[in-house]
Amino acid sequence: MTSHLANFVLGLGNGAVYAALGLALVMTFKSSGVVNFATGAVALYAAYTYAFLRKGELLVPIPGLEPTVDVGGKWGVVPAFIVAVLLAGLLGVLLYVAVFRPMRNAPVLAKAVAAIGIMLVLQSLLNIQVGENAPSVKPIFPEGTFSIGDAVVPTDRMWLTAVIVGLGVVSGLVLKYTRFGIATEAAAESEKGALVTGLSPDRIAVTNWGLSSMTAAVGGVVISPIVPLSPIAYTMFIVPALAAALVGNFTSVAVTVGAGLAIGMLSSEATYLQVTIDAMPDAGVAEAVPLLLIVVFLLVRGEPMPGRGAVIRSDLGRAPRPDRIVVPAVVGGAIMLVALLLTEGSVRLALVMSMILAVVALSQVVITGYAGQVSLAQLTLAGASAFALNRFSEDLGVPFPIAPILSALVAAAIGVIVGLPALRVRGLPLMVATLALAVFLEAFWFRNPSLNGGMAGAPVRTPTLFGMDLGIGVGEGAPKTGFSVLCLIVLVGVAVGVALLRRSRLGAAMLAVRANERSAAAIGINVGATKLAAFGISSFIVGLGGALIAYQQNNLANPASFSALGGIGLFAVVYIAGVTSLTGGLLAGFLGTGGLVFYLVDRYLSLDDWYMLISGVLLVVTVIVNPDGIAGALGRIRLPGWLTKSTGVPIPAAAPTPRPSGDHTIGEPLLTVTDVGVSYGSVQAVDGVTFEVREGEIVGLIGPNGAGKTTLVDAISGFAPSSGHVELGGVRLTGLVPHRRGRAGLGRTFQDIELYDELSVSENVYVAAPRAGAADAVARTLALLEITELADRPAADLSQGQRQLVSVARVLVASPRVALLDEPAAGLDSTESRWLGERLSAVRADGGSMLLIDHDMDLVLSLCDRIIVLDLGRVIASGTPDEIRTDERVVQAYLGAPAGADQEAR
Repeated sequence: MTSHLANFVLGLGNGAVYAALGLALVMTFKSSGVVNFATGAVALYAAYTYAFLRKGELLVPIPGLEPTVDVGGKWGVVPAFIVAVLLAGLLGVLLYVAVFRPMRNAPVLAKAVAAIGIMLVLQSLLNIQVGENAPSVKPIFPEGTFSIGDAVVPTDRMWLTAVIVGLGVVSGLVLKYTRFGIATEAAAESEKGALVTGLSPDRIAVTNWGLSSMTAAVGGVVISPIVPLSPIAYTMFIVPALAAALVGNFTSVAVTVGAGLAIGMLSSEATYLQVTIDAMPDAGVAEAVPLLLIVVFLLVRGEPMPGRGAVIRSDLGRAPRPDRIVVPAVVGGAIMLVALLLTEGSVRLALVMSMILAVVALSQVVITGYAGQVSLAQLTLAGASAFALNRFSEDLGVPFPIAPILSALVAAAIGVIVGLPALRVRGLPLMVATLALAVFLEAFWFRNPSLNGGMAGAPVRTPTLFGMDLGIGVGEGAPKTGFSVLCLIVLVGVAVGVALLRRSRLGAAMLAVRANERSAAAIGINVGATKLAAFGISSFIVGLGGALIAYQQNNLANPASFSALGGIGLFAVVYIAGVTSLTGGLLAGFLGTGGLVFYLVDRYLSLDDWYMLISGVLLVVTVIVNPDGIAGALGRIRLPGWLTKSTGVPIPAAAPTPRPSGDHTIGEPLLTVTDVGVSYGSVQAVDGVTFEVREGEIVGLIGPNGAGKTTLVDAISGFAPSSGHVELGGVRLTGLVPHRRGRAGLGRTFQDIELYDELSVSENVYVAAPRAGAADAVARTLALLEITELADRPAADLSQGQRQLVSVARVLVASPRVALLDEPAAGLDSTESRWLGERLSAVRADGGSMLLIDHDMDLVLSLCDRIIVLDLGRVIASGTPDEIRTDERVVQAYLGAPAGADQEAR
C-alpha cells in the first residue's frame, strides 16, 4: 500500500505542471474565449530561457540569429526565474495583440485552430534554435528525501505542489474578490455589457494573456530540473492540461488545479502498475489516463443537442459542390500517370508521397470540411491501419487487396469509437478528445516494443495481384511503376468517392450538421448517426492511406511517421490548402511533408527544418484572412465551362403556382398538444398548454415577448424537455428525439433563421426534401415561394427577407403534416409580408396545416383560422381572429397588464 502512496506523491511533480498549464488555459479562455493550445510551448520557452540564463546566456528565439547571447556570467535562481517568467508574459501579450485580438469576434473553434498554429510556430522556433543542445537544469528547490514505507521520495515534489497550489489559490482569490477579477468575469459573461459599464475587454484580455503565460512559465521552469527539456514533451503537456481544464469546464480554478494534480498522480500510479503487473500493457497506460478522463467527462457532461441560443459557428469556409467528376478525374489521373512514367528516383517518390498524403488529407476533408468535426488524429489512424496491415499480411497471411481493406476497417472501427463523444459534444471538446487519442495510440501501440515489432520493426508483405509485383521495390529502381500506379488508382478512387459524397444526400446532411445541428435535426436528419458516418468514412479513407504508407516503408520501424505532433502538422497543411474542398485535399498532398513541394523546398532551398514553422505561420494567416484556404483562392479563378463547379442542385423547371382562392376545407385534428409544460428550475416557462391543429388549418400563436411561444414550439418539436403529451396524426411524439419527430411529419423553422450558410439555396432546400423526387420537390417549392432565381446563390449572401423565405421553403419541401413557423415574417416589409401570407394561404389550400408564430398582427389576423394567445406560459385566450381582436385579456397582455388583473380589481 505504501508503494502506491509513494507513486501518487511522485506523480505530484508532473501533476503540478498539468495544473499550472490548466490554470493558464482557464485564464486565457475566461478573458478572451481562446483555448490556447500553445500553452505548453510557452512553458517550454520559459524553461529554455531559465536554463540558458543559469548558464550565463539569453535565448534568442529568432531563426537566423545566434541562438544565445552572453549576459556576463551565470545568473542565480531568483533573477533567472523572474526574467524567464516576465519574458513569457511579454510573449503572451504579443500573441494576443498580433493574433487573437483581431480574432476576438471569431468562433471558439477558429481561435483554437489559430492557437494550434502558434504552437507549431513556437515549437519549431525553439527546435531550430536549440535543437539537441538543450542544457540540463540544476535543482531549484532544496534537495532532500523522505520515506513512505520502503520507498524514498524526493522533497521537490512537495515543493512543486505547494508552489502550484499556492499559485492556484492566489489566482482564484484574485478572480473572485478583486476588482480585476470581477471585471474579468463580467467581460467573460458579456463583452457588450462590459463596454457599457466602462470596462475595456481588450485591456482585460491582454492582461490575462500576460498573466496566464506567466503562470504557464512558472510550471515550465519548476518542472525543468525533473523533466529533461524537450520540445515535443513540453509541447504535448497540453493534452493532460486540456483534460484538467475540461474537468474544470474552463471556468473553475480550484477544480482545474485539483484535476491536474490528480491526472499526474494517476499517471504515475499507472506507470508503476505497467511495470509491476505482467497483464498490463508494456506502454501507454499513463497516456490513457487523460484520454479516459476526457471521454468519460464528455459523455457524462455533454448534451446531445445544443440549446437555443447556443449557435455553433465553425467558419470553416464553403465546401463547393463538384458537378463535373468524370472529366477532371480522367484528365487529372492521366496527367499524374504521365508524370510518374517520366520521372524516377526521388522525384517519383515525392509524387508517390504526394498521392498518399492526398488520400490522408481527403479523410480530413470529410470529417472536418464536410461534417465540421475537427479531428487531430487522422495521421494516428493511418498508423493504426499500417500496423494492423503488418498483422494481417505477415502474421495471418491475408493476401492483397483484402489485407489493406481489413486494415482500413480497423482504422474505421477506431474512428467510430473515438467519434462516440460526438453524440453528445461538438467543436472544441471533441478536438481535445482526438488529440488525446493520438497521444495514447502513439505511446500504447506505435512505440510499444511488444506491438510494434521492437528492434526488428514491423515488416509488411509485398503486395501482389494476379502475379504482378506491386511493391515499391528497393534501391535505384524504387519506387517501381506498379506501386506508383497502385497509389494513383487508390487516390483517384478516393477522390471520386469524396466528390460523390459531397453531391449525395449524406454529404448534404453532413454539411447541414456542420452548419447547425438544431435545424438539421428539425428536418429529420439523425445528427448522431451522421457524425458517426463521417467518422467511419473518413477513418476508412485514412486507413487506406495508412496501408499505402506501410507498403511504401516496407518495414514500420519509425513510429515517428505517425506521431501526434506530425498529425497536427498535417492538419495545418490541409487547413492551409483548403480543408472544406476536394481540391484542397488534393493540394495538401503535394504540400505535406514528403510531398513534391516539400521535396523541392528541401532540395533547392534547404528549408526542410523550417517547414513546420512555415506551416504554422501560414495556418494562423489562413484562419484570420482566408478560411477557404488556397483552394478557395484558386476557385475564384475562371476556368473553362467543362471544368467549372457550381454550388447548386440541378433542378427541373416547375410550372407557376396558381394564386390561392379564399375557400379551403378544415379536416380532422392532426397535431394534438395536451397539458404541455416546460420548466427551468423554479421558473415555469410553459404551463399546461393544450390545443390542436386540424388538417388544412393555420393556427396562430401570439403573445408578448417572453410569453413562452418559442419554448412551446421547442417542446413540441423535441428540443426542450417537457411534460404532457404531443401527438401527430394519432402517432405519439412524446419522448421522441427531434429528428424522429421531423421524420414523422413535423416541420419547423427557427426564430434565428438557422440556415446552412455554406450551402446554396437549392441545397438548403434539397437536404430536407423527400428521397423520392427530391429535385422536383425542390423546384416546386422554390416556384411556390417565387425564389427560383436564388437557387444557386449561397445562403450566406442572402438578405434577411430572402433568408426567411428559404427557411420556410426548407420546411415546406418535405410536405410536412404540420409546419411550425416561428416568426417567418421577421425582416419582411409590409408588402413582402402580405405576399408571404398569400404563399402560405396557397399551401393551406393544398391541404397544408401550420402553427404560425409572428408579431405581424396584420398577417396573423388576416391569415389564421384560429388564434391562441399565451401570456407567462399559459393560454389566456383562444378563438377566431374576430374573437381575439375584442378579447380584453389579449388587449391587456399586449399592453403589459397581467392577465386577470381586471377580475382582481373587481
